[in-house]
Amino acid sequence: MKLYQQAIRLQERKRGFHLITQEVVQALPQLRELKEGMCQVFIQHTSAALTINENADPTVRKDFEMFFNKTVRENDPQYLHTDEGPDDMPAHLKAALLGSAVTIPVRNGRLALGTWQGIYLCEHRNEGGERNLVITAWGQ
Repeated sequence: MKLYQQAIRLQERKRGFHLITQEVVQALPQLRELKEGMCQVFIQHTSAALTINENADPTVRKDFEMFFNKTVRENDPQYLHTDEGPDDMPAHLKAALLGSAVTIPVRNGRLALGTWQGIYLCEHRNEGGERNLVITAWGQ
């Protein structure tokens, strides 16, 4: 079994849902060496998340942002964690709903994503800053 790991820092992005599939693949060229295996992408933050979804139509990403903003509203007077601004606690809740990692099968040296699937960085802060990922792949 082969095991590869790479930590990367993504440039700051505005609040929203952003495709990062190519950045992940470029960061770990050793994926090409795996005939079959798994790849996990983990984000080291609590106010941003990762998910897999539609990679073709950008309106899907806009609809994701609209849905999460309606579902987890800012400025709720019942929030106790408010020191970092009105987008902070909602960002933590959104990240908890979506999760901090995605796991993707590897087949013939490539991520075995479906035709219309891509990896999203889900940035929930207005000024989240750069984001750190740890990408780990293993297999044969």
